[in-house]
Amino acid sequence: MSDFEQQPKNDLIGDILKDYSKTGGMDNLKGTGEKIPKEYFSGDTFQHFQKIAKDAGYKPQWLKLQHEISDRLQGLENLETAHMKKEVSKINKKIAEHNKSCPPSLQKMPVSADDLETARRIWG
Repeated sequence: MSDFEQQPKNDLIGDILKDYSKTGGMDNLKGTGEKIPKEYFSGDTFQHFQKIAKDAGYKPQWLKLQHEISDRLQGLENLETAHMKKEVSKINKKIAEHNKSCPPSLQKMPVSADDLETARRIWG
């Protein structure tokens, strides 16, 4: 065996879960003791993870950003030009952050102060 194979494994997530369990964090979890639906054991594992996470109320960061961007685009035309351009610049930074974390097929172009109506349709 090589030196690498003999080194103890680091299981950070496992350690966190053990510590959390020791302090009672795993007690009274929703669904404890219930049978796991058969559908969770068939098909694509990633899709099942997404369904379980969605059922538990989890939203990925890129989806939270998508909602934030959509909300920030509302009412921009009521701002004075200089302030609107600053807001659009901030929104475009959020769009760049969104594009780094979302699936490639959901990435979107930056918005322009000249065409806010189109931007709202795209992000709405």
